[in-house]
Amino acid sequence: MTQPSPQPSRSNTRSSDKTVTSRPTHVSRTSSGSRRHLGHDSTSTLVGSAFERKVNEMDTVPEQVNSTERLASLRALMEKENLQYYVVLSEDAHGSEYVAPADKRREFISGFNGSAGQAIISRNNAYLITDSRYWIQAHSQVDSNWQVIEAGKPGQPKDWIEFLSSRVKDAKIGIDARMISHEKATLLNSKIHPLGSKLAYPPQNLVDLVWRDKPQRSKACIFLHGLEFAGESANSKLAKVRDWIRKQPPDVSSYSRSAPRASQQHVGTLITSLPAIAYVLNLRGSDIPFNPVFQAYLYISLNPSSKYPHTLFVDKNKLKPEVIDYLKVIDVVQKEYTELWAWLRLRQWGEGKVIIAPETSYAVSLMLTHMRYTIAPSQIEVMMSVKNETELAGMRRAYHRDGLAFTRFLAWLENKLAQGYEVTEWEAGHRLTEFRRQYKPEWMGLAYENISATGPNAALPHYSPRKGSALVISRDTPYLNDSGGQYRDGTCDTTRTMHFGRPTPDMCEAYTKVLQGHIAIDSAIFPEGTSGQHLDVLARRALWKDGWNYMHGTGHGFGQFLTVHEGPHGFSSLVPLSPGHVITNEPGFYNAGHWGMRIESALVVTRVNTKREFNGPIWLGFERLTCVPIQTRMVKESMLTKEEKAWLKDHNQRCYEQLAPSLQGDKLTLKWLEREAKRGIGLANPTAGLTIDWD
Repeated sequence: MTQPSPQPSRSNTRSSDKTVTSRPTHVSRTSSGSRRHLGHDSTSTLVGSAFERKVNEMDTVPEQVNSTERLASLRALMEKENLQYYVVLSEDAHGSEYVAPADKRREFISGFNGSAGQAIISRNNAYLITDSRYWIQAHSQVDSNWQVIEAGKPGQPKDWIEFLSSRVKDAKIGIDARMISHEKATLLNSKIHPLGSKLAYPPQNLVDLVWRDKPQRSKACIFLHGLEFAGESANSKLAKVRDWIRKQPPDVSSYSRSAPRASQQHVGTLITSLPAIAYVLNLRGSDIPFNPVFQAYLYISLNPSSKYPHTLFVDKNKLKPEVIDYLKVIDVVQKEYTELWAWLRLRQWGEGKVIIAPETSYAVSLMLTHMRYTIAPSQIEVMMSVKNETELAGMRRAYHRDGLAFTRFLAWLENKLAQGYEVTEWEAGHRLTEFRRQYKPEWMGLAYENISATGPNAALPHYSPRKGSALVISRDTPYLNDSGGQYRDGTCDTTRTMHFGRPTPDMCEAYTKVLQGHIAIDSAIFPEGTSGQHLDVLARRALWKDGWNYMHGTGHGFGQFLTVHEGPHGFSSLVPLSPGHVITNEPGFYNAGHWGMRIESALVVTRVNTKREFNGPIWLGFERLTCVPIQTRMVKESMLTKEEKAWLKDHNQRCYEQLAPSLQGDKLTLKWLEREAKRGIGLANPTAGLTIDWD
């Protein structure tokens, strides 16, 4: 699953000129002369609860929101507060990338439902700022009250802060201080203060006052994440955080010669990141779709005692007896979620300073006041990014399991299309979910919304089909599926691109270059201290040679039964890669308005032995977790080196060897998997209207 790139733009297009659901296919003859068999809706192969889930699923095609009344109500509140602008961000009070339904304020006010974007409302205008992943989607979803600002496009601001600071003078700008990070609020203030403008923080979120039918917050219970999955106890993790706090120097001036006062010593850290809280306590929840986290704050005390204990701010009605008992065992006291603010105001951590991360809600730092906090990068984020051996073993199991489901799906899909069935993007995504669902009890749901795309939709990196508007999967353009399961032992993220007809030369050339970039990252050997950003050029080199590119990141870290985007490291990051880091490898290419392609596998950073071992055993490489064949139909063999051909053959053979023992009862998938392992590269040239597919 892609993340935004630090680079400025991506050109994407969305087309809805053909929105067809699955339907019977009649006998017909294609242009190449092959016959389509008499078919029917492929739901016929679904039985029982799987069939019921498909036919009963509510269509979620969003209607374009008429924002006129909502904006008028918001502007009336702005006038009462004497605000010239009001900013509505995507994040929740914890800085989450994906948020609960009750926190989708920007979507409510604008109608745009992408995961990234900011709404800025003035007395007369409304602006939606979003990055290149969502330009086309934003234009299609907002009504005429809104102007879409294509952030990162040449001639446009790089982000919402640059946009806002370029137009405000002597203005009062309203924002909910809970929804903006300390880091961004500080940056914004530094830009607008010289212009005579300032931020204002109304006591209530103005969108909440307008949102009459706001969804209720989740009341789902929190559950334990066992040591068999985590590999390290919560007590051990808490002890490591306390050691880190202890090592932080007191906050004294460099010129001071007197001993540090108690008020200058660090006595604890306040954690607001939901994945970090879930990780350090070995707990999981269900408050945000696709993300096994729960709404909470956590204070970790340097010297926990009955007076200044570790404190978890969470609704008690989410705690089952076994979780209450568990918190007592690890010496964590529970307070209600909303009690945090009184706790901060009354300084119930005692005398001394609290460490907070730059991503912490600005409301927290305002409540603490600058004399009582220190900003430092999150130590827990660093800890959770390096997986221990138990976590890595679990991830290997999860990716094997997910590989089985993905492979069964690809075999099913190719078989159905060969029989003449018409399968929509939505139905394909739904069917893959059903294959994953069969791996209970480990399967816990999806890691993110299915990206299942054909034709022009595949040129949208974050397109997600809807039941009533999905396209029928084309035999003339690539089909892209980017999806993954959440399992108790791992979070999965895989993309494969398939073609079910005869690809054009441009498709083959682009796909081959994407594959070459994928192989280059997978095969890289590099010394300690190398960051993902240093390696990023390897993924783009083949595309750059012909003036092609993709404008999302090449890959990101991911969690162990947590969020699909995680960690300070990635191929856009300068954080050095270390053994135990897990990272995706996902170059792509997008022909706007026509087709797109991406190949994504998950990797583990490992130590490797080299021939020369210059400077000693400092060399690193990657172990591939993903075990799903890569289709060779679109690969142009003449463009590959001998080593690249060997890599591709080895990968597909490895998939066969690892997956086949678990597929002995599935003749269709086993035959398909064996064929993919033995298949030649590309398609033979057509002769007298006959196309030869290596089989």
